[in-house]
Amino acid sequence: MIDYAALRAVAAVVRTGSFERAAASLHVTPSAISQRVKHLEERLGAVLIERGTPCTATDKGLALCRHMDRVGMLEKDLMEQLPEFSGSEGAAQRVTVNVATNADSLGTWFLEAIASFTRTTDYLVNVAIDDEDHTADWLRRGRVLAAVTSLERPVQGCRVTPLGSLSYLATASPDFVARYFPQGLTEEAFQRAPALTFNQKDRLQNVWAREVFGHDLAFPTHWLPSTQSFLEGSLAGMGWALNPFQLARHHLDRGELVELVPGKVLERRLFWQINRLAADQLHELSRSILAVARRDLESRERDPQGAAE
Repeated sequence: MIDYAALRAVAAVVRTGSFERAAASLHVTPSAISQRVKHLEERLGAVLIERGTPCTATDKGLALCRHMDRVGMLEKDLMEQLPEFSGSEGAAQRVTVNVATNADSLGTWFLEAIASFTRTTDYLVNVAIDDEDHTADWLRRGRVLAAVTSLERPVQGCRVTPLGSLSYLATASPDFVARYFPQGLTEEAFQRAPALTFNQKDRLQNVWAREVFGHDLAFPTHWLPSTQSFLEGSLAGMGWALNPFQLARHHLDRGELVELVPGKVLERRLFWQINRLAADQLHELSRSILAVARRDLESRERDPQGAAE
């Protein structure tokens, strides 16, 4: 028999990051949580939770959390059909949906979609941030049920749907351009001008440079792991950056930012991948994601400058 009280304790520790917070969320004592996790680990002969700050799941712990995600959604459906079960242990727990997306999507269109989903359901969401080339790994490892990714090929066990393209413009402040590119965007000047880079996974600036100059170029960079910091750093003259058109357009209109190469747009195609076993229960989530993405992403994919066709 599966000890669901123990599995629920493991999932709560992983979700909250500590035994104390897990106990509070399940309305039991920390000692009860500790004993449930300990007994399950002894029964399986494996460590399920790496104790630390925060506590994290081992691979086997993640497998149990994946199972509990699905059980939680099935229990939610059952409670709606048979409310008589609402007094049973764990039945009152709200289900947390784990998803992953890239920071630029979260900073532009994704939050609206998630907010719409939470307004029409009682699900909670846990959003993980990673580069769009790497969010698929979160799906493969079972750490999330769905993800915004640049991977067109379905991850094993997932459904994939195109979302459209997120448009980027290489922008900088007028003062920055006057300082570093007085003779225009030459290779020599470009290799001296500092860029803004999100983190070591971020290759957008390199891709843009290769498309403009025809080959790879090295350039200095500041590191700013925030979509909003990218925009503010560009406005402050720290460096040039690939900013999403949706965030940069008003500053371009006011002349606070200028394009390094006018009209040169870098498109990043995005896809929504969701675990097949959870897809039916999370239909409303996918519906919200696709509705907002198709409005905000596909329209800019057709016309990055926002002109009516």
